[in-house]
Amino acid sequence: MGPLMLDVSGYELTHEEIDILDHPLVGGLILFSRNYYDQKQLSDLVRHTRSVTRNDLVIATDHEGGRVQRFREGFSEIPAMGSIAQQNNENMQQSGYLCEQFGWLMAAELLAFDIDISFAPVLDIHGVSAVIGDRSFHQKPEKIIPLASEFIKGMHRAGMRATGKHFPGHGNVLEDSHIAMPVDNRSREDIFALDMAIFKAINQQGLLDAVMPAHVIYPDVDDLPAGFSQKWIKQILRQELDFNGVVFSDDLSMQGAVQMGNIVERAELALEAGCDMVLVCNDPKGATKVIDGLPSDMELQINSVDRIKSLRKAAGSDFSSLKKTTEYQAANKVLDQFYANSQ
Repeated sequence: MGPLMLDVSGYELTHEEIDILDHPLVGGLILFSRNYYDQKQLSDLVRHTRSVTRNDLVIATDHEGGRVQRFREGFSEIPAMGSIAQQNNENMQQSGYLCEQFGWLMAAELLAFDIDISFAPVLDIHGVSAVIGDRSFHQKPEKIIPLASEFIKGMHRAGMRATGKHFPGHGNVLEDSHIAMPVDNRSREDIFALDMAIFKAINQQGLLDAVMPAHVIYPDVDDLPAGFSQKWIKQILRQELDFNGVVFSDDLSMQGAVQMGNIVERAELALEAGCDMVLVCNDPKGATKVIDGLPSDMELQINSVDRIKSLRKAAGSDFSSLKKTTEYQAANKVLDQFYANSQ
């Protein structure tokens, strides 16, 4: 099982991409909107990928709901998480029910295509960050915790593991780490009491299977961005929070990671900091450099391998069969009613 998660360019694998994905260092594939034409094409792409790779790859995508949902046509349109409590006038019981239903629906549909995980849910606070915004469940941690917990319970009911992001919290910095290097100058006490309290509470419930750290610097804790910081990952996340799940880096080609060196150095630093698997996306030349730059016989720690393998689930029923189930039909009625009430 390799420590790299890569992407591909289109609807089908090129010969070069097959060679890269079959490399022993590669352990995962992330799919984007550019990889989706229709459901048959997606099914064929996943099936072909699994047939040509030596490692049992973890296949992932981003289906948070709202503006971040990679596959649209033919899939249920999951709402932005921030719209749920707002539409229900802060009725937390009803909002929690909807979160559980939508978490199940999102996960069940992806599993029907043998996609293992969605990088969801977002556990950031809806604060000043425009890139987070209504991707967050709420402005208040005490509301985010129960809503996100219900969403995760829905994912688990479908058979999918959950990835909380962006540890320890991206919502209270203005800059977007895709295009800038955000710095959160608040005190350690504020960060721990607000943003990180969400991750801590959900982990204590045993619901958090994986975490994706933020490309954000929190100077009162460490001078390194969280995803490259042994203090954040090994000390705070692993030891203080007693987190035993998978740690994924965010995309190493993002601007928030560039200051950490060239792409190979970024991968090395993230792995040394405690990430189990690192993502290199939207940069095929960079992906090749990482594969060539890391030791070809590099082995993950046994704990990392076991953690990553735990994310792989047997594919759910095929999509046509899923749609016939009473559970699926009921969840879609709930979704339809949600949109009807929003008009």
